[in-house]
Amino acid sequence: MELACLDLEGVLIPEIWIAFAEKTGIEELRATTRDIPDYDVLMKQRLRLLEQHGFGLPDIQEVIATLDPLEGAVEFVNWLRDRFQVVILSDTFYEFAMPLMKKLGYPALFCHKLVVDDNGKVIDYTLRQKDPKRQAVKAFHGLNFRVIAAGDSYNDTTMLSEADAGILFHAPENVIREFPQFPAVHTYEDLKEEFRKASVNKID
Repeated sequence: MELACLDLEGVLIPEIWIAFAEKTGIEELRATTRDIPDYDVLMKQRLRLLEQHGFGLPDIQEVIATLDPLEGAVEFVNWLRDRFQVVILSDTFYEFAMPLMKKLGYPALFCHKLVVDDNGKVIDYTLRQKDPKRQAVKAFHGLNFRVIAAGDSYNDTTMLSEADAGILFHAPENVIREFPQFPAVHTYEDLKEEFRKASVNKID
């Protein structure tokens, strides 16, 4: 049995923090794991900026409500579902992702939780576990699943390395250069082809 494990932001949906940065004009909030590999450093920067500018979870959710999956993402997920079990492994938060997961047809999602006070202020975050994407793939291997994984950022590379086959999708040039061992594609049609190549099953 094979699993398809996908990152979420940048692969299937827009980058939420970038969308929020565009709405608010806070340029520093455009930083993602494509830019800052250390997730704790990145999140502390984001929390500091939210505090500094007086924004809370409802403000972010208001922007998320305006977003849709990337063009072609829904069709791609449906294509995968016909051929693999599909799991989304993301460093986003359930408080952010659920409206967009509905639009993707609710594939399984493993991600993190925010700590929010009664006034909607985001005061902290709780990781599901350390290096969660790689740990999930290791756990799937322990259940005798074969895993094909795709992602776009530094925080996906341990997942791609742990998987039986790893694919970079929509990745920036700096990540592609640093991880030449992974095939890098930029369209869903090419991503389908990489899944076909990586699968031990004959799939159309």
